[in-house]
Amino acid sequence: MSKSLFHLAFPIHDFEATLRFYVDGLGCAVGRRSKHAITLGLAGHQLVAHLVAEQPSKQQGIYPRHFGLVFLSQQDWQALADRAKAKGLSFYQQPRVRFSGTRIEHRTFFLEDPSRNLIEFKHYTHESAIFGEQDFGEVGDASEYSE
Repeated sequence: MSKSLFHLAFPIHDFEATLRFYVDGLGCAVGRRSKHAITLGLAGHQLVAHLVAEQPSKQQGIYPRHFGLVFLSQQDWQALADRAKAKGLSFYQQPRVRFSGTRIEHRTFFLEDPSRNLIEFKHYTHESAIFGEQDFGEVGDASEYSE
């Protein structure tokens, strides 16, 4: 499956705000566009933003739903964090380090788009943590789960 691209469809409520956030803010490419949807390119992957009548409800915390990118380079991760700040994008969580000093240590930040979709961007100190390190039972922050 190395010759595959990831595809994600998600709801939006405002075309122009979506274009400002994803294209002007994050640097996404614009693909096809209709009166109901916009196709966007994010790091070579396909996002399709579908227009809905009402703004999606705000999540209570980062779980269960968010999407994003895992950067293989800390420099690229930092460049996007810097760009997001310079473009005035809405940070849901500021850049920080999770699980410091462990094999699953990673840098992360969350943005919230104009339709309340949460996007996470992270970089693992040890690349093996992306799909490995099964000896660690932590996945996400326990304090962020809604009860």
